[in-house]
Amino acid sequence: MAKKVQTVFVCQNCGYESPRWMGRCVCGAWNSFVEEKVGEDKHDSRRRTGRTSVTESGKTSSGRPVPLSHVKSGETDRIDTGIPEFNRVLGGGLVRGSLTLISGEPGIGKSTLILQAASNIAACCGKVLYVSGEESEEQIKIRADRICGNLSENLYILSETNMENVLTQFAAIRPVFMIIDSIQTMYTENLDSAPGSVSQVRDCGAALMKAGKENGTPILIVAHVTKSGELAGPRTVEHMVDTVLQFNGERSTTLRILRAVKNRFGTTNEISAFEMGRSGLMPVENLSESLMQDMEDGTEGSVATAVYEGTRPLILEVQALTTPTPSGFPRRQAIGVDIRRLNMIIAVLERHAGISLANQDVYVNIVGGIRPEGTSYDLAAALAIYSSYIRKAPPENTIILGEIGLTGGLRSVQFTDRIVSEAKRLGFKRIIMPGKNAARFRNSKKPTVTGVSSISEALHLIG
Repeated sequence: MAKKVQTVFVCQNCGYESPRWMGRCVCGAWNSFVEEKVGEDKHDSRRRTGRTSVTESGKTSSGRPVPLSHVKSGETDRIDTGIPEFNRVLGGGLVRGSLTLISGEPGIGKSTLILQAASNIAACCGKVLYVSGEESEEQIKIRADRICGNLSENLYILSETNMENVLTQFAAIRPVFMIIDSIQTMYTENLDSAPGSVSQVRDCGAALMKAGKENGTPILIVAHVTKSGELAGPRTVEHMVDTVLQFNGERSTTLRILRAVKNRFGTTNEISAFEMGRSGLMPVENLSESLMQDMEDGTEGSVATAVYEGTRPLILEVQALTTPTPSGFPRRQAIGVDIRRLNMIIAVLERHAGISLANQDVYVNIVGGIRPEGTSYDLAAALAIYSSYIRKAPPENTIILGEIGLTGGLRSVQFTDRIVSEAKRLGFKRIIMPGKNAARFRNSKKPTVTGVSSISEALHLIG
């Protein structure tokens, strides 16, 4: 009996399906629908994604409800990748049966990192299957010889884009870990659309999730990013996976930052640092010291600040530059800082600091390619802009942090005790923070903690 084929229109932004073309999707995107042909398969087993549960007594249960207290936890059964910084961002290692998505710009080092992890796991845990739809076996072998050295016999390479063939080899080899590089190159024969389309990415992701959870095998898939740096493909894939990792870094530097955007088994917004070298990616354990090693005290427009990322504090350098604009439309550009947040900081400065930046171009940069979450760097960015505007350097050996409100007041920030400990370790002599946070460190001498209640009070400290 011939397979029935129906035509649907799928939104490239969110994956919403409609029987007819729509100008605007329910997610708000305009002209994002593409026509795709989908074959009807009522007995598609890929829709069943349940995993066989193991109870504390060793018995298995598939498709039957069991008491949660009797289910064996997988927290202590993680797979060590052999890379401490990679384990940190994963929450302690790879959870069996998990589906991890890693994205990043081309050439940033995604394939290098996962190949190093695959080599380490193959050497100590068992068979690893590396599926590549973009490179041949010879290309991967050249990279592996350069960054891995002696390769284990348990590391298998497969150059394939057909999902059915991949799952067949997966069942034959039964690896302890599998890598798909990349999901946009995979396709399933059940769909007539081209590889990389919304339906193909979604169905291939669902098939991988089912295979991984049924066999208890962690699977890592690589995804492309758009020109704006966002994850390509439908958002349903991002919601489907257990962990989403983003690999960022400036091409002009060797520093690479791996951030956990979503993690069902660990802390979100956790970051890990790597340095790209001739022999691959090397973990950077002391990230704060690495970011601050080129900072020069006594430089106008340069301020040290602190943020708390994941499970550790980071000391960062915020640089700002103000210059008269040659036109009637001043520029506002930022690297590492949300442009909307920057506009708000400039507005508060103009209102409460008595300065006018309407005829000034303002540039703000967080050194090192770090894009911190949160708002604890607001005060440092404001003082860096003010320092550049009045052409006077901020206090030396000083860390400045605090969230700025629209009224000019400062809001308290979290984890200041760990930030003070990190500042002491790096040799800073003074920390300026909101008064509510500073009240906890009244007797601190090294470093000295100064509390301020408003942006005006903080600006008086630099004149």
